[in-house]
Amino acid sequence: MSSVSWMVPILLFILTAGLFILNSTWSIIFGIMFFISLFGIRVIYEYEAGVRFRLGKYIGILKPGLNYFIPIFESIMKVDMRILTVDIPVQEVMTKDNVPMKIDAVVYFKVVRIEDAILKIRDYFNATRQYAQTALRDVIGDSELDRVLMDREKIAKEIKEIVDKETDGWGVDIVSIKLQHIELPENMKRTMAKQAEAEREKRAVIIKAEGEVIASSNLSKAARVLASSPGALHLRTLNTINDMSSDQSNTVVFAIPLEILEAFEAGKEFIKGITPKSPKTTAKKKK
Repeated sequence: MSSVSWMVPILLFILTAGLFILNSTWSIIFGIMFFISLFGIRVIYEYEAGVRFRLGKYIGILKPGLNYFIPIFESIMKVDMRILTVDIPVQEVMTKDNVPMKIDAVVYFKVVRIEDAILKIRDYFNATRQYAQTALRDVIGDSELDRVLMDREKIAKEIKEIVDKETDGWGVDIVSIKLQHIELPENMKRTMAKQAEAEREKRAVIIKAEGEVIASSNLSKAARVLASSPGALHLRTLNTINDMSSDQSNTVVFAIPLEILEAFEAGKEFIKGITPKSPKTTAKKKK
């Protein structure tokens, strides 16, 4: 704080007190001046800075804490040094491939050079918002719909670079820009929904076909294994019948393979060969 500025209320207080003791009429005048001088006391918070003017001329920056300026002759403008946010209202923009959309964003920025933010631009807050709004319309207008939907971060970065380059001369630093909401026409939403559905169906058909190829390969291997083992196919058939017969409501029609019938015939002939012949048959043969 300036020690010279603080001397004004101190001297007025001393003069007022001295003249009051001497019962002088000047004590009233100096007393009024002393109370007016108290209006020059200002408290600047830690997140603020003050720009000081004397008779309209910039003379310096006031730091956080208790500060004093001479009323009438001097004035102070406070500047918030924290990160500020400004909303870009919804903009209806036409993309490069002639698709209308509505889009809004938010800008995060802060003042880095106080004197430039006050002396070089009338309203840095509103100016930053207007310039970011214009940059958003320009970047979206030069981009296709697919890029806007897929590369939102890159587009936001491009907008930030454009705005930051301009606002740097104002003493303002753009921290980041975020695209919040993108709204498409209803007919475009329906078209994109159909496209997404067709894409999912295509993937489902491909996955199903790949599964059938794998299943057929496994079945082929299983068939070769069963064919190379005698009786394995019959055992597999019996296991399948056993699994199906667990449900009483099922009616199973089983076709017996020819191999089994041939086995039965061979067994029948074998039984005939080992069965002893009757006496009557032996007697007939003797005759």
